[in-house]
Amino acid sequence: MRVAPGVQPVSGVQLVPAPVPLALYVHMPWCVRKCPYCDFNSHQLKGAAPPPGYIDALLEDFDSEMPSVAGRRIESVFFGGGTPSLFQPEEFARLLEALRARIEFAPDVEITLEANPGTIERGQFAGYRAAGINRVSLGAQSFDPRALERLGRIHATADIHRSVEELHAAGLVNFNLDLMYALPEQTLAQAVLDVNTACDLGPAHLSYYQLTLEAGTVFHARPPVLPDDEAAWLIQTECQAILAARGFTQYEVSAYAKAGARCRHNLNYWLFGDYLGVGAGAHGKLSQELPDRILRSVKPKQPREYQEQIASAGFGRGEHQPVGERRLVASSELPFEFMLNALRLNEGFAVADFEQRTGLALEVVESALRQAVERGLLEAGAQRFRPTELGRRFLNDLQARFLE
Repeated sequence: MRVAPGVQPVSGVQLVPAPVPLALYVHMPWCVRKCPYCDFNSHQLKGAAPPPGYIDALLEDFDSEMPSVAGRRIESVFFGGGTPSLFQPEEFARLLEALRARIEFAPDVEITLEANPGTIERGQFAGYRAAGINRVSLGAQSFDPRALERLGRIHATADIHRSVEELHAAGLVNFNLDLMYALPEQTLAQAVLDVNTACDLGPAHLSYYQLTLEAGTVFHARPPVLPDDEAAWLIQTECQAILAARGFTQYEVSAYAKAGARCRHNLNYWLFGDYLGVGAGAHGKLSQELPDRILRSVKPKQPREYQEQIASAGFGRGEHQPVGERRLVASSELPFEFMLNALRLNEGFAVADFEQRTGLALEVVESALRQAVERGLLEAGAQRFRPTELGRRFLNDLQARFLE
């Protein structure tokens, strides 16, 4: 097995590491309107509903990937976007039934649907639950009407409350609320009110993250007035204290959960598990042979191009060549790729996970780990490394130590 100079593989690494969990990500790229801060692969809907044939394209896409995951099972499914809740419950029922016929799902599989409060009709969450959805991530972002308007959201505050009522009525108590802070001209009092209002709605999980101006977005081209760094830090620390007092434990940079409600799908990303990506612009990562054969894939971003490539790829004629771009990750890149994800977690990572999921011995990163510990960015435990409070505050600097 060829490895990069100075990088030694762990002896006896399995060619297909069965213990590495496998997740499925399904991208549904349409939105009613593109938000000015959003840099995700999303496209404004041209009609009343997403174009027909997309569910069939997803299944054909999955079929083309099946040889890569033969004999494995799906631990979690995440329908992301875009706005997946633009699709009807019966479309998810058909898709999930077809997927279960193709590959084994874990008995306790977590199946998450991203939803926009402005696209949920009364009774739809009951339909989604009947289709097999057992977790929902609701894009609230703020409860302040003026903030929602500035963020370009299509929903009102009342829509969030109504959607949460529908979630509880449908028995979907395992739900996340997306909430942003350091919004245009946001004060500390407004941020605190947002967090308390969110907690009052009884979510099991909160994604609480700072608004950033991403390249290629409207906000990046025409920046709004945002709180300065000191004000943003005050908002963050004050609201983190409120979340802790309200029973939410922070386990990742922007993720807070009640007991037993951590997002298993996202944890799989952060701990360098495998995931299959289907849909326009979907990314995937599969461990085939370690350390030199971790395969990353990305599907065509434009929905029309994606569906056209699927249609012309020979599916239905016994041909199974996946569409999109694929590349093998060099073993020399794996330490940084692992740390970029795992160091986002408050609990850090176990040495065994690093060695198993990269196929590399810990000695490869010992120097960087030692220096990070000496500088107070990491603390070493029993076969585990975790970021300190200082390390979490200067996370980019900590991660960058593993680039070489």
